Amino acid sequence: MTAEPIDGSGTLRARCVLAPNPGLMTLDGTNTWLIAEPGSPSAVIVDPGPDDEAHLRRVISAAEQAGQRISAVILTHGHPDHSAGARTMAGLTGARVRAVDRAHRLGADGLPPGAVLSDGGCEIEVIATPGHTADSVCLYLRADQAVLTGDTVLGRGTTVIADDGSLGDYLDSLVRLRALADAADLTTLLPGHGPVLASPAAVLDFYLTHRAERLAEIRAALAAGDRSRAEIVARVYADVDRALWPFAEVSVRAQLAYLADRGELPADMS
Repeated sequence: MTAEPIDGSGTLRARCVLAPNPGLMTLDGTNTWLIAEPGSPSAVIVDPGPDDEAHLRRVISAAEQAGQRISAVILTHGHPDHSAGARTMAGLTGARVRAVDRAHRLGADGLPPGAVLSDGGCEIEVIATPGHTADSVCLYLRADQAVLTGDTVLGRGTTVIADDGSLGDYLDSLVRLRALADAADLTTLLPGHGPVLASPAAVLDFYLTHRAERLAEIRAALAAGDRSRAEIVARVYADVDRALWPFAEVSVRAQLAYLADRGELPADMS
């Protein structure tokens, strides 16, 4: 699990160390990103992953091999598969931890939208992308025309809207990223799980289309008389592995909340 450049160009601004926590929701594991300008004496860690000291020491070793010390830890959101190792990483390196949620910070620094961070010697712009969670952000790595997406966009599959998330916010965040893909001529998405994605505009178009199609399927299920989440999942997600149905119910909850906010639920569900 060594750190690798994001492509074959030789740039080392973004390197990935894969955490050993594979699963249904984490895919191959959490992608811990090591960000630094080549030649910089410092580096930034994005999403240290689980509280696994062996993994965290591999990340530190990757930085040290490049002659860099870890100056900051940045969290794309507070889910434990991304954030649980942050305090241990801070203890091992002395780095501060920056996060939207104050509960996850070490130090006073948050991640205000539009802030440009210079840790690691390169510019990293904070993009507010709530939806998957209320505290989700993406990070625009300008020099590589790349965006670190956390769980807002995955390397495989699509994202579940968590209990504190919002489908309306998520759709707005996807639209914001889609606009950035054109405005900044993005070349790469660096997800929190799964492989690196080329063609960001096409990926984001797929995400937006997928969400619109799912909402249409939910509306059709309601029109057919389904009322419970379980009934809707059985109809809409019939072709999905049943092991994933509990997660599908979470998605249905978010979609029903979205429709409720717009006054689109049947009278017997309002």
